[in-house]
Amino acid sequence: MAGNDRALVMKLRDLINKTAEGLEGTVKIMDFCGTHEHSIVYNGIRSLMPGNVELVAGPGCPVCITPAHYVDAMIKLALDGVRAYTYGDTYLLPGSEPPGSSKPRTLADAKALGADVVVVYSLLEAIKHYKRDPKESVFLAVGFETTAPSTASAVVNKLLPEGFTLINVHRLTPPIMRYTFEKHRNAPIRGVIAPGHVSTIVGARAWEFIPREYGIPTVVAGFEASDVMQAILYILLMLKAGKPKLVNQYRRAVTWEGNVRAQKLLDECCEVVDASWRGLGFVPNSGLAFRERYRWADAIYQYGLKEVSEREWKYDLPPGCRCAEVTLGLAKPTDCPLFLKVCKPGVPYGPCMVSSEGACHIWARFGGGGLVEEVVASLGLE
Repeated sequence: MAGNDRALVMKLRDLINKTAEGLEGTVKIMDFCGTHEHSIVYNGIRSLMPGNVELVAGPGCPVCITPAHYVDAMIKLALDGVRAYTYGDTYLLPGSEPPGSSKPRTLADAKALGADVVVVYSLLEAIKHYKRDPKESVFLAVGFETTAPSTASAVVNKLLPEGFTLINVHRLTPPIMRYTFEKHRNAPIRGVIAPGHVSTIVGARAWEFIPREYGIPTVVAGFEASDVMQAILYILLMLKAGKPKLVNQYRRAVTWEGNVRAQKLLDECCEVVDASWRGLGFVPNSGLAFRERYRWADAIYQYGLKEVSEREWKYDLPPGCRCAEVTLGLAKPTDCPLFLKVCKPGVPYGPCMVSSEGACHIWARFGGGGLVEEVVASLGLE
């Protein structure tokens, strides 16, 4: 944290402590985005909060919620001789095979068995690699609205070479936030820090329903420590005034309307469908599926693979894993008995320990959400 930012953060801390006085009960504020959780933990922001303010992580990790079904599909194709392109985070993402299985559980396992698995930073990098070394290939396209436009652009503009298809696992964020409130109406979330990256695409307006329908103060925020602290202060001020609304703190990057061109690309390429989320089941209107005219890009369709349905969906977390509760802000990573025991960043047991945006991974790397006592408790050293 730079000196000027540190001074601002300390001033904001004092204002937060003063504003929190007199607020009844515990004020739980959900930071939706994995990058916000990283900033909170890395900068020790939880340690700066007054006793009645609690920050909880939300469902803002696209790798964590990628259903095991699609990992299984990628593993099958890779073992059948198709080249599998994947992001580094999804390389270690477990499928539905249980830990200790003799069958491959991850794409890394498939590669160890001789499958052609290539880790890339982007879809365009995968396409460039394919052009240098052509081979029947599939790319695992995961992510929220931030990365979905790059997939849509490649499909609509016909940038995919012949023999190169995609497994589309893009998910939409406002529907999962609505689902969180509807599914857990008694969850005491009293403020939301909305995702900055996603909001550059969907616009700040995408989050207006939260204060309007649920009476919860919401702030679209940037990712510096001072951005997060400002968001917390705004939420507390709204609670104190009894006037929940939507505030766009991240005006340097986010507009009210968002990236209209990207939105049009997504609408041209995909239709909104009910979609599965790992550990959570099917969430209404939360997925993107290729429109019929772009089915040529759809690996599930082209290879005749079975698509998961709501009726057939099965709970796809390994035994004992509490990633679903962590994803919904109902539990902390340290509440899971597997945390830093069976489940570690180098050998993830559950999906929230895989990605750099996963709450469990972040807490494991930087220490109990930024609170020393959480680390001590998780290691059984109390």
